[in-house]
Amino acid sequence: MKLVFATNNQHKAQEAKSILGEGFEIVTPSELGFEEDIPETHPTIRENSIQKASFIWEKFGTSCFADDTGLEVDWLDGAPGVYSARYAGDEKDPGKNRIKLLKELEGVPFEKRTAHFKCVITLIENGKAIEFEGLCKGHIAMEESDAVNGFGYDKIFIPEGFDRTMAEISIEEKNAISHRGEAMRKLACHLQGRHE
Repeated sequence: MKLVFATNNQHKAQEAKSILGEGFEIVTPSELGFEEDIPETHPTIRENSIQKASFIWEKFGTSCFADDTGLEVDWLDGAPGVYSARYAGDEKDPGKNRIKLLKELEGVPFEKRTAHFKCVITLIENGKAIEFEGLCKGHIAMEESDAVNGFGYDKIFIPEGFDRTMAEISIEEKNAISHRGEAMRKLACHLQGRHE
């Protein structure tokens, strides 16, 4: 089954391919010759997910899905949330985003640094939209890990049940517990005709 994934982030595309597994051909807009930014102008993760999927559906008229993901930190009243990618500015620099977040949590003890990643995937088939949500709870680390794996906030997020950051666990471990992994599995179950 061929699906367009409304992202130009190769990390996300790779993650989706490994979670959905065989039986699905995942292509990105850039592989279809579309290099422009996909709009995400809404104030919530859910609305952005719907907007991105709808944009790709209107552009290509083929089954597609989009995800929008954010890191929500309880101490910061849910920030950075929908602004996770551009938290430190419009250049979307992950390193600067992590530095800004750690600075804002300076002096906050570990037990109060609770946070979760939230992912909403919107699938559009035959013009109909269906949503799937995933959450991954944990804490913001006291400092950034020097791990080479991971992307985004992975180097400062410690998932529940682990004593290492998301960047320090294996891809298999990450996919088993991640917000995107959970939402992708729900998507896969739906596509395979069985529901969780």
